[in-house]
Amino acid sequence: MIGELLRSQPEIALFASLAIGYFIGSFRIGPIQLGGVCGTLIVALLLGQTGARLAPDLKNIAFALFIFALGFTGGPQFFANIGRGWRYGLLSVVEIVSVLALIMIAVAVMRLDAGTAAGLLAGAATESAVIGTASEAIAKLGFSDAETLRLQANIVTAYSVSYLFGLITIVLFTSQFAPLLLRVNLRDEAERVWRKLGGEGAYGEGQRAAAPALVGRAFHVGAAAGTTIRAFEQQYGFNLTVERVRRNGAEVPAEPQLTLAPGDVILVGGRREAIVAAAAGLGEEVDGAEFGQVMAEKLDVVLTRRDLHGLTVAQVRDQATPENGRGIYIAAVTRLETTVPALPGTELNRGDVLTLVGAKADVQRGAKLLGYMVVATQKTDFVYLGLGVLVGMAIGHLGGRVGGVSLALGTGGGCLLSGLLFGWIRSRYPVIGSLPSAAAQILKDFGLATFIAAVGLSAGPDAIKLVREYGLALPLAGILMVLVPGLLSLWIGRMFLKLEAPMLLGAIAGQQCSTPAISALVGVTGNSTPVIGYTITYALSNILLPLMGPVVVGLAGKFH
Repeated sequence: MIGELLRSQPEIALFASLAIGYFIGSFRIGPIQLGGVCGTLIVALLLGQTGARLAPDLKNIAFALFIFALGFTGGPQFFANIGRGWRYGLLSVVEIVSVLALIMIAVAVMRLDAGTAAGLLAGAATESAVIGTASEAIAKLGFSDAETLRLQANIVTAYSVSYLFGLITIVLFTSQFAPLLLRVNLRDEAERVWRKLGGEGAYGEGQRAAAPALVGRAFHVGAAAGTTIRAFEQQYGFNLTVERVRRNGAEVPAEPQLTLAPGDVILVGGRREAIVAAAAGLGEEVDGAEFGQVMAEKLDVVLTRRDLHGLTVAQVRDQATPENGRGIYIAAVTRLETTVPALPGTELNRGDVLTLVGAKADVQRGAKLLGYMVVATQKTDFVYLGLGVLVGMAIGHLGGRVGGVSLALGTGGGCLLSGLLFGWIRSRYPVIGSLPSAAAQILKDFGLATFIAAVGLSAGPDAIKLVREYGLALPLAGILMVLVPGLLSLWIGRMFLKLEAPMLLGAIAGQQCSTPAISALVGVTGNSTPVIGYTITYALSNILLPLMGPVVVGLAGKFH
């Protein structure tokens, strides 16, 4: 009876797959968590045994929206990291080349068909988007409908089997085995790098420093009397700002040329370490409640200036004139929806979202100098979104033969490239193409989950056959496809690129597009230094791996 209901109303199967799948995916065993997408696929494979099917049009629309949003949000970072982030970017190239070589070896040794080979790539690399680009490529091979469905079902089954083992392997490799191979104490290394970048200590995931990095404190002026505000601020590298001055009970404008007098009460804001250092030379600290909150304004700004790309936070401050940089502090750096530590030694990329804090006039001045403000809006520019997807579909028709192998981007590859382009244009001309981050996230999450549920339902009946045919070979291949690129990157990154261990391991997690791996790393290191390497390789691999789906299908189809 349940099977008949699901066959007559497949939308029930869709939302059951989403609800139960995300519930299953939320459970965590140590650092391992399946996630909602894999959970949805497992439930869809089971419900697919009933014969429930979703319309192919729904599947195609969902994937087009997902892959366009993926490219759109990653576009600014992708183009920013091509060239200047070459040391980390090289690791993504290592990932692409090595997994392609391993896939071809697996095709020859295990005699894999095109669908199973593509599913192995998607699962071992934990990149779900490969399923869509590879499925489209198979549909263009000219096979019968039955053979096409069988190969597409093999993608999903091979993905589901190899994903779990690939996920466990990359988490354990980056957080446990690689530090042993490097012979380092990862927590000590991360704290050393944190201090090298200008941090004062290492704090664990979910913890905060005992005192915030940016503070405001009030003092009676003593030893600093007779010094101008500008000279006083310059003495501490402009890492603090005299925000307010009260003289004889009256407010005095805190102009840079103002000379501090004995008995003045001043409110100083800025980096905590600078204020602690200045406290001894100021005088007695007093209650500053009457001044109000010094760091009153917080503003998110997208960094667009080309000349600041690759500079550290400290170098950006040094470049600014005292007038332009005064009173502006970077409290946080967000890159690809991931928070990067905002330390003096942290390198900034075009497309980063900088959280500025300070007085309202100061942060607004800083926003104009650095890029453009992220305007809080819930409206999506559907003209821009629709045009972007249409352009992507047009690009998807491009294709040809390379060395006797037929290659076609398909809607997935086309929309991915279109999303990259439209996201980059949006970052350069922010007055057009509004796609709020929350809207982009729902397009990615719901689009991918709906697509995965649709392919899982259609693959249900063939899943058991493939598992019986290959047995343990698929899980073992998935493990090797994580270990070989990981070991190569570890060797190249340490011996030739001279990358710091925490950032190197973060980059290896990023080249595998593995969020659980970076979460486990942050937990082991006790701070967020691995995220610096992770964001660069994640941005590149998240774009390059889906484009490999049609390549694997073409090569496997030729040599199978």
